[in-house]
Amino acid sequence: MRDVRMRGFSERVDVEEVEAFLDRHTRALSAEPVDLLACVGRVLAEDVRAEVDVPGFPRSAMDGYAVRGEDTFGASNYDPISLAIAGQALPGRPFRGRVESGGAVRIMTGAAVPEGADAVVMAEVCNERDGRVEVTAPVGPRQNVGVVGEDVSAGEWVLRSGRRLRPQDAGLLASIGVDRPRCVRRPRVQLVVTGDELLPAGSRPDSGHIVDSNSVVLQALVARDGGERRPFEILPDRVDRLRDALVSAAAVADVILVSGGSSVGQEDCAPQLVRELGSLDFHGISMRPSSPAGVGRIPRGEPRASEVHPSWVFLLPGNPVSCLCAYEFFAGPVVRSLGGRSRTWPHPRVRLPLARKISSAIGRTDYVRVAIEHGRVVPIATSGASILSSTVRAAGCVIVPRELEGMPEGSEVEVRLYDDVAEF
Repeated sequence: MRDVRMRGFSERVDVEEVEAFLDRHTRALSAEPVDLLACVGRVLAEDVRAEVDVPGFPRSAMDGYAVRGEDTFGASNYDPISLAIAGQALPGRPFRGRVESGGAVRIMTGAAVPEGADAVVMAEVCNERDGRVEVTAPVGPRQNVGVVGEDVSAGEWVLRSGRRLRPQDAGLLASIGVDRPRCVRRPRVQLVVTGDELLPAGSRPDSGHIVDSNSVVLQALVARDGGERRPFEILPDRVDRLRDALVSAAAVADVILVSGGSSVGQEDCAPQLVRELGSLDFHGISMRPSSPAGVGRIPRGEPRASEVHPSWVFLLPGNPVSCLCAYEFFAGPVVRSLGGRSRTWPHPRVRLPLARKISSAIGRTDYVRVAIEHGRVVPIATSGASILSSTVRAAGCVIVPRELEGMPEGSEVEVRLYDDVAEF
């Protein structure tokens, strides 16, 4: 692949070819034990089978009295049945004796049903006085009693590998005694931000300098996709500093995101360095924006014996919208895939009619920012890749595939929403 600086791209590869390449060469990372309180959002690396019953004892589903169900048969408001109270059972403090015929034990919800009892009569139909309880309604055997294994049975497969754990999943794991489920390791992601013109995020822009916004966006996207973000600094446009940064990053990171220095200008040396240190698989893609994006791989410095794989390098254009677009198409799916998640874009989608046409060109994939007004999709007028505010005004984006010249007014299109919930 030739050096394209100050010459431009003689040809560009299709988006689909890059996506297929990444799909073929990406697999989930190895498993690691994760503390139960930190496992939500992680991807389970192995099936989980319960080794115990939940509950492990018959427990009361009501506040009331544990009884022998047959002792209450015939009870009514007009003819209550009186039973002797032998004691009480509380959660974690069971009644140690046995309920004999004609007896009852005061019991609270969740407490173990004592031996001899097979039902719980609810407190609302009972009247207690002088060490006895009058029952005014009958209960059948097993009524208001949670049986052993009612929730989970020993030997049951409760969660399967590949599941992204939710809060309730973590609760279930806790209930069966799992304290460190094995989950897919989170991919380590290193940002490499370059540019003499950049000021750190939080600075006030001044003449000749702009504030680095790409790192803010990228770190949030990496967190969304389950990656582990590593510390970074803004580098000057010096080949030696960038080379050292790439070598250091490749020693520890699964994914390297290079923001800036990826295009065809004199200072854009990142593609050449990736080629020298490993392989530059793609540079120049038939898409708008983000056509200068690139993908490469750098061998790991000291890879784990169980994880011999290179570091993925994504060359993301410095223009903010191009950077966002290239991440969503290429880097995001790889970060998610390495962490065991779905490669699919994690955006809610809606289908709505176009308020006006979208123009494109055959052979090029377009990422079009759109607003939604009165139930119709409105393309944002600006097409500039540096206009980050256009993504703020937008409700989402429409992807125009390369085989289309555009999309006519009134046609139904799929919008990938930037927000979890559509507000229009």
